[in-house]
Amino acid sequence: MATQTTIPPTILSTSSPTDIASTCETFALSREEFDNLHRSAKEAKSHSYSPYSKFRVGNLIITGANVENASYPVTTCAERTALCKAVTTVHPPNSISWASKTLEFKAIAVATDISPPASPCGMCRQAIREFCSVEIPIIMFDGENGYAVLRLKELLPLSFGPEALGKEDLGRREDS
Repeated sequence: MATQTTIPPTILSTSSPTDIASTCETFALSREEFDNLHRSAKEAKSHSYSPYSKFRVGNLIITGANVENASYPVTTCAERTALCKAVTTVHPPNSISWASKTLEFKAIAVATDISPPASPCGMCRQAIREFCSVEIPIIMFDGENGYAVLRLKELLPLSFGPEALGKEDLGRREDS
């Protein structure tokens, strides 16, 4: 059985015009979009409710932040908060292209206070997989000037998605 070697992503700098230009070119983002993702994900951290761990996370699909609970497993990560918000308010079920089973986002940004940057947890990776293409770039900003970018398929190799269930409607009703 072959083992898979994981290579950590290269940490890039938000203060390096070369790094940013390369990221924008690779992931088809404008500089304005990149700057908005960076600024908004960092600002989203201010909405974090994390009195126990003090581990603030901001996410930008649409703005989301982690919401902790004294019972840690009940905590909801920023990425899942933002996805739920996007699915239920910005893109109500009848407006999402369920034929493609993906929301139309260009990138997802995650910001933390630590360095190096943190990636979405496994549950969040799977939640992103449910609604986004495996090609979507995940830009992870740290508490300094660093960031890393990986596509979802790199963060969640050999993933299991909705198409694996063979259900065309995924349980969604057309008349609801």
